Amino acid sequence: MTYSIKEAAALTGLSVYTLRFYDQQGLLPFVGRNQAGYRVFTDSDLNMLHTICCLKNTNMAIKEIRQYVAYCMAGPTTIPARQELLAKQRTAVLAEQRRLTANLKEIDYKLDIYQAPDAVAIITQERQYVQAEKAAAGLPDPYAAAELRDS
Repeated sequence: MTYSIKEAAALTGLSVYTLRFYDQQGLLPFVGRNQAGYRVFTDSDLNMLHTICCLKNTNMAIKEIRQYVAYCMAGPTTIPARQELLAKQRTAVLAEQRRLTANLKEIDYKLDIYQAPDAVAIITQERQYVQAEKAAAGLPDPYAAAELRDS
């Protein structure tokens, strides 16, 4: 089955503008054109677009995606190069996943405090600690300026 650029955009969740941009960036050399010069997408093109979107969503650079597509276009002799490129991206995704997990833990920790029955007492105690720490270091009370602004 074939699809116009508008249909391909609807099926992939990308905009027509994005598909044109990807084409201009050399990411869609596999997409053919009809006699009128319009892009014509096939099911296999949509599958490749799915992979491109996956790589883009994992923050792979356009340059690297273009290289991956070029490897795919070159045939099976590039399988080792594809593996290397994807393994590198996998490592980056796992590192980002660890970073996000650590950040999520901090958010959950803060939410647990704010949802605790004694949240007001906990926050009040934290503020007092900060004020004492700043005073001991000869620094101004960070909350005094905020309280003046809020008045």
